[in-house]
Amino acid sequence: MIGETIKIPQATSKRLPLYYRFLQNFANSGKKRVSSSELSEAMKIDAATIRRDFSHFGALGRKGYGYDVHYLVDFFRQALDQDEVTDVALIGVGSLGNAFLKYNFHKNHNTRIIIAFDPKGTHEGTEMSGIPVFHPDTIEDKIKELGIELVILSVPSRVAQEVTDKLATIGVKGILNFTPVRLTVPDSLRVHTIDLSVELQTLIYFIKNDVKDSHM
Repeated sequence: MIGETIKIPQATSKRLPLYYRFLQNFANSGKKRVSSSELSEAMKIDAATIRRDFSHFGALGRKGYGYDVHYLVDFFRQALDQDEVTDVALIGVGSLGNAFLKYNFHKNHNTRIIIAFDPKGTHEGTEMSGIPVFHPDTIEDKIKELGIELVILSVPSRVAQEVTDKLATIGVKGILNFTPVRLTVPDSLRVHTIDLSVELQTLIYFIKNDVKDSHM
């Protein structure tokens, strides 16, 4: 898996799934090779950044030729473990959590939600969008039983840390946090927080400043 044998910057790591997606698009359109400038135009990422990102993995391309599209697709598929599906648990089936269940990820990615937890679930499991939803009392037993290491957290803020503390004791390695709470976790547990309100406020800030800059 990526990161175990190659030490790369975090910013580069976050762009790898994007590279994989756009290279797949090129491959599906029948393109055999692509330059960093063509990738730059398609992805709206500076060509120098793309070349620097790729350089972390050795000689992926040739000067004057560019990059072999199918080779890069295969390379990033293996780097991102796209051939191995990762099972995910969803905790919190409110409006956002319900949207996750309806979408599920395995249709387009290498992850799939196989179980969910919510107070409206039962100890026996209530099916929603084809996914069994259990009562939170069963989290520890079910996650241990299924060997799940990745969790999507979309619970009310008041219980976010409590749930996280429980997850930290049962071997969970990663949490995709959709609550506004900055979670406290041990070093063995990685948290990525997506605060939708902050992202929206940031977007509004940039839009307003873009308008100001255009009138200067």
